[in-house]
Amino acid sequence: MLSRIAAILVPSLGRMTTSAELSSFETPGILVANHTSPADPGVVLAALRRLGIEPAVLATAGLWRVPVLRNLLDRDGHVPVHRRTARAADALVLAAAALRAGRHVLIYGEGGLPERRDAGEAAPGPFRSGPARLAAASGAPLIPIGQAGARRIVSGSGTKQLAGLLTAPIRRPRLHVHIGAPLILPTEIDAASVLAHRAVTAAWRTAALRLGEPAARAA
Repeated sequence: MLSRIAAILVPSLGRMTTSAELSSFETPGILVANHTSPADPGVVLAALRRLGIEPAVLATAGLWRVPVLRNLLDRDGHVPVHRRTARAADALVLAAAALRAGRHVLIYGEGGLPERRDAGEAAPGPFRSGPARLAAASGAPLIPIGQAGARRIVSGSGTKQLAGLLTAPIRRPRLHVHIGAPLILPTEIDAASVLAHRAVTAAWRTAALRLGEPAARAA
């Protein structure tokens, strides 16, 4: 349901293009994307649906407090993340089960949004250990995803985000999602986190360069 909604809404908000280094998506993988805007999960889901992928998404547990949305999230097999609680590890158990069942899993390594107020691009921030620990527990490959342009839809303060969302159908900012080649992470968590961050940063740079973003050229 989330993927279908994203596939309908995102084209009305911007002009999205995609690129991929994968020729096949048959092997279930851990999709790890950079997180820059409240809009980018929709952008990434819309791009993945173009490629025939509807992943289980690890998302903040707060979304499950919305009555109707909670039912949709549960029905589609998405995974709540109870951050900074004793239940936080449950998300990785459920995600590993989804991978074993043959489904791709989407996770955000940064674990939150940047505090910047501008609409420009920047390289991904430091990763939390979630992607590395999920890879170690499941043995699944990591598939890096870089998205650029979502901050042109919404970014900054709440007022600015609302204004950006309302004007996006008129402005139609360019968006690009690049899916990198899969890789097997080492079992050592710190080393795996560094490698995962490096791969997602490279995918982000490819996406940002497609849009001519200065930050990608300077990185």
